Amino acid sequence: MLSRKTLVIITIVLVFGIMLISCNRGESSMSVPEGVKVGDIMLEPYEFKTTSGSYNAERGSLIVPENWNKDTSRLIALPIIRIHAITDKSTEPIFYLGGGPGSSNMVFKPSVALLANHDVVMVGYRGADGSVILDCPEVKKAMKGLGKDLLSKESVINLGKAFQKSFERLQAEGVDLDCYTMVDVVQDMEAARKALGYNRINLISESYGTRVAQIYAYQHPDTIFRSAMIGVNPPGCFVWEPEIIDHQLEYYAQLWAKDPECIIRTPNLAQSIRNVAHNMPSHWLFFPINPGKVKAVTFGMLSGRNSAAMVFDAYIAAEQGDASGLALMSLAYNLVSPSSAIWGDFCTKAVSADFDPNRDYFTEMEPPGSILGAPSSKLSWGCAQYSQLLIKSIPEEFRKVQDCDVETLLVSGSVDFATPAENATNQLLPHLTKGKQVILAEMGHCGDLWNVQPEAFERLLTSFYDTGVADDSLFTYAPMEFSVTWGFPRIIKIALILILLIVLGVIWLVRFIIRRIQRHKVRQTT
Repeated sequence: MLSRKTLVIITIVLVFGIMLISCNRGESSMSVPEGVKVGDIMLEPYEFKTTSGSYNAERGSLIVPENWNKDTSRLIALPIIRIHAITDKSTEPIFYLGGGPGSSNMVFKPSVALLANHDVVMVGYRGADGSVILDCPEVKKAMKGLGKDLLSKESVINLGKAFQKSFERLQAEGVDLDCYTMVDVVQDMEAARKALGYNRINLISESYGTRVAQIYAYQHPDTIFRSAMIGVNPPGCFVWEPEIIDHQLEYYAQLWAKDPECIIRTPNLAQSIRNVAHNMPSHWLFFPINPGKVKAVTFGMLSGRNSAAMVFDAYIAAEQGDASGLALMSLAYNLVSPSSAIWGDFCTKAVSADFDPNRDYFTEMEPPGSILGAPSSKLSWGCAQYSQLLIKSIPEEFRKVQDCDVETLLVSGSVDFATPAENATNQLLPHLTKGKQVILAEMGHCGDLWNVQPEAFERLLTSFYDTGVADDSLFTYAPMEFSVTWGFPRIIKIALILILLIVLGVIWLVRFIIRRIQRHKVRQTT
């Protein structure tokens, strides 16, 4: 019998994006009650449950205009949750800004440490939560790709057409797509702050949410007390650049070369990845291998240290002639990626902030000689390049970094492919007069930062919010572990054996039933 740990590993690996799917589902659609006005908030008591216990909370809805700049705009409703601090002497509340874009903002489970001295507030993201959710079934279908390569020009153009068709439908339904940007989200948060009666607030943001936090600080510096950004994404960095991805893979290769057991498998990890990425087999047994889908899954899994090790294991096996892991990754893409985001929300927020019409994303994201290229950028930004989406850009001042005096903590992982630490170091930190960055060695994106050493991470956050000093003294070096017990090649082979056994069992059962029926008929005739 497989151990509990093994089962957990298998589950995580097989559906590496299932956690994203659960986080990306928008909060159930709600309606706008009659007679309400902008800024109205309706709350009712309820019990907020986490693994650490149950807490007094309130939940309900906040009423905001779809268009903040239009007095006659229709109203929309956003979900809101406030979890009350454990102590009666709480200080500034913490507003949560989750990742995405294209994800719900109602999924945070604050720890006891954060709730000790602070209320925690979640306000739904417009377009992903509430009465208007920018769902795009046309895009989900197109995300599966055309032909044998997800990243072919034909496939990327088709995805762009799907976005265009989705947006035309949403506009026909009365949705003003120019009103679903990060700037609008900040105004929603401010409306919630005022409705709840808070003078100043703290922010805790992750990934995409750190971009919202930056705009919030630029617009309302006197409103924000302290801001902790986890997995920091400066302006322009919704576009993953191939040069940075190559640099990160080379860094991983350096870590790999320090392990004597690893270099037995391959002396140069980066070169092995390049060899496979540029010479992907078309199939394994009767399973097709779509190179674009494999590369997209590869990039997604590189954001976490455990899933990254699974990717490396599959690529090295493929270089040595066993492409079974790549076949499973290709299959996993169709199960996970098309439903991994609320695509209309993803597009309006990302394109309005970072799209540059002067770039040839389709070509630039896969330069000759690159180890992997930037597959997710080629797909998402390439389709924006070839589509005719008329999404209005947010004001130029919010498309670039500004100087900021808000007390800010930047937390990054040194092997984070989604939000590389060097982006925050080079682009954002120099503009923060009261900023500090903590880079955690050999940790990836937000999941690693929260979970690899949770007690140390809680101390880091709570000390910053309570004293302004980010205490990282509890962290210890956690070296990268490249060994894999249940890699993709092993999983797909075991799955095939189990399927074969089931099929043989069904055949035996059918034959057994037929024989019993035949014997019964013989007995009746004698």
